[in-house]
Amino acid sequence: MDEREGAIGEDERKALLERIARPSATIGSELPETITVGDDELPLEEFLIETRNVEGIPAEAKPAVREANRRLVAERERLVERLESEPLDREEATEVAETIVGVDRATNALRSLRGEGFAAATNSSTIDDHKRWLSFLDAVRR
Repeated sequence: MDEREGAIGEDERKALLERIARPSATIGSELPETITVGDDELPLEEFLIETRNVEGIPAEAKPAVREANRRLVAERERLVERLESEPLDREEATEVAETIVGVDRATNALRSLRGEGFAAATNSSTIDDHKRWLSFLDAVRR
């Protein structure tokens, strides 16, 4: 056991792990403005706002979406492992849990995107929306 002063106890750790495991964990939670995936800080709040405006995924973007989702899932697994096993103080543990919830919101947004419809292909504002969130996906893939 870690004897570091201020480290969270097992009950607190268990409560945070249970919180992030709930399907409703992302509902009503405060959204971090950014999340860090690997060494990249990404604008999560901006990404989620942009994905609300996207009607569908252009065919050429589907591999980028899959890769972004893969990276986010891997980051979530890394963070959960950290929360489960590393010695953390209460503030660090809460921050890790909030980041996990942010990652979950991002992956939920990616899963909610649909394939491109015929109307979206001709709508220039939709194409602009795609370009904005694709820049986010490119940042995740680095």
